[in-house]
Amino acid sequence: MEVKQAMEHFVFPKSARWVLPILGIVIVGVPAYLAALVGYGFGPQTTTVGYQPAQPVPFSHDLHAGRLGLDCRYCHTTVDRANFAAVPPTQTCWNCHNSVTGVLHDSAKLQPVLASHATGRPIEWIKVHDLADYVYFNHSRHVNSGVSCVECHGRVDRMDVETGSTRGVYQAKPLSMAWCLACHRDPDAHIRPPDQVFNLAWGQDLSDQEKAKIGHELRVANKINPSTDCWTCHR
Repeated sequence: MEVKQAMEHFVFPKSARWVLPILGIVIVGVPAYLAALVGYGFGPQTTTVGYQPAQPVPFSHDLHAGRLGLDCRYCHTTVDRANFAAVPPTQTCWNCHNSVTGVLHDSAKLQPVLASHATGRPIEWIKVHDLADYVYFNHSRHVNSGVSCVECHGRVDRMDVETGSTRGVYQAKPLSMAWCLACHRDPDAHIRPPDQVFNLAWGQDLSDQEKAKIGHELRVANKINPSTDCWTCHR
């Protein structure tokens, strides 16, 4: 009798039957929620898309690449010859602005250019598209395969108008691994004729299907087969 009473003493009440399901939900749900929250909250889509730092000189791609029609390669001289796109030195700015009366010396916005040329100290541009150190990306490989600047950087020649800001270029694409892989797995819509790579307005009169058809033909003809192997970007 004493043993039976002792066993009855440790029997959980009926209300305790809800503890196990709730505990299971907490154990499984909370970590999953936190993982999703951290993954989204600290992912490229959340933290870097739209990043638009104020530069030391309010350079306008809308003016230079858009209205004046400067080729991207005039400033980014190595973009089709090396893995990186060079940031232009002050001399590149000076080549044009020193020959246009009043444009350089009379503009407060361009005083950092004048000071840089006088002292020899480079302008401290702020990097907008900053890939992690463990990611390898080759600009020339993409450009020479028919992948335009637009695919990764967006329409830089219209960003001033779109945002109504003088800050200049902002990050338009997430540049995440998933985003890169999506293009490598289905690249046709992102490939254009090589001579149109630096024509940022190319394809405005074409549908997505038409651009994909052109890209497919170019990919087959030029034997372009983007790799999805890990070592392609992580070396």
